[in-house]
Amino acid sequence: MDIDFTELGEYERYKLMASLIVPRPIALVTTLDEGGVVNAAPFSMFCMVGEEPPLVMISLNRLAGGAQKDTARNIDRDREFVVHMVDEPLVEAADGCGERLPAGSSELDAVGLGTIASTVVGPPTIPDAPVAFECVLHEKLKTESREVFFGRILSLHTRLDLIDTDAWRVRLGDYHPVARFGASFYTTTRDRFAVGALSTPIDSLT
Repeated sequence: MDIDFTELGEYERYKLMASLIVPRPIALVTTLDEGGVVNAAPFSMFCMVGEEPPLVMISLNRLAGGAQKDTARNIDRDREFVVHMVDEPLVEAADGCGERLPAGSSELDAVGLGTIASTVVGPPTIPDAPVAFECVLHEKLKTESREVFFGRILSLHTRLDLIDTDAWRVRLGDYHPVARFGASFYTTTRDRFAVGALSTPIDSLT
């Protein structure tokens, strides 16, 4: 089957791309609104960009009429945000943070998640997340449908014992993030394999 993307509408292109370019990791992003209320929202158009400088990317669609999402408006103003990785215990609450709430309301309150102060940025960290990256805005790219934010990581927080700091390796057997699959489906990362011979079980790897 050959599909001419130039003949498709924006929504049709989105549906195909979002269901074919999978799985995608989920960023649960915290920012602060003008009144200091914590905003939290999940985004699956998210990835690592590079290590020098250490960059992550989140891509946010605009609302009807071209209005900004709260996360985009907050990053534009304060140039700070925290990206949390979503694992199996956190996924239901993270999904709930995607609900639209009245202005001045916190998604974290609605789903029952708490926060702690971040180390170097204003938006707080969600301690229930296995991993959190404190970021400042490095660069922004605008397209017709999206606002793409590149965050430079200043500080990393992880669940206790997740990282072997002698070898600087993640204990992969203890890390179970989830990913976005097509439509409204998620997938786990438990079915892991290596290409080629692997004599050491994944649960013992760092």
